[in-house]
Amino acid sequence: MDNPNNISINNTEDNNVENKQDNNQDKKRNIKSIIIEFAIYIVLIIICVFVVPRYVVQRTVVDGESMMDTLFDGDSVIVNKFSYNIFKPERFEIIVFYPYGRDDPDDYYVKRIIGLPGEKVQIKGSDIYINDEILEENYGKDPITDPGIAEEPVILAEDEYFVMGDNREISEDSRYFGPVKKENISGHVLMRIYPFNKITLLASHVD
Repeated sequence: MDNPNNISINNTEDNNVENKQDNNQDKKRNIKSIIIEFAIYIVLIIICVFVVPRYVVQRTVVDGESMMDTLFDGDSVIVNKFSYNIFKPERFEIIVFYPYGRDDPDDYYVKRIIGLPGEKVQIKGSDIYINDEILEENYGKDPITDPGIAEEPVILAEDEYFVMGDNREISEDSRYFGPVKKENISGHVLMRIYPFNKITLLASHVD
């Protein structure tokens, strides 16, 4: 006949073994969860540091007074770098671009789109003409006194844009360096985020 005490001891030993196994499995699950969470954090950091600024949105600082009185020297703006992969740039949108190509990423300009691909742009007196019709706009801080190359008609190719700064008297823009190619446009300026008391939505439409 079995001894009841022996049965109790055996059951206790079995329970101890099962508890140890459960504890080991819990530890393995915890370690696996920690590794997965850590991997997710690393991926998110990589996306935020490298992918988002390069391909999605980026903070850019305005350098100079050529966009007064819309933007001022030192203003921080948010640039949508993705939307122009889907949508075409539109007239009067403010863009960030590289006038001489992307070889020098620090040599960027902030200007407003005036002429679109395929259009004829000409400046007569202080008026801008698009396809021989006066362009109705009131972004200019002062009247235009120097038409630059637009004194004669400028015909834009299918991948070119004519841009100008709002401070027309001092702005170095397409009147001097010519049209901007689509491939050299970095993105669409959406809003000013600094100074904080001047936070402003700048996009003509939000993509």
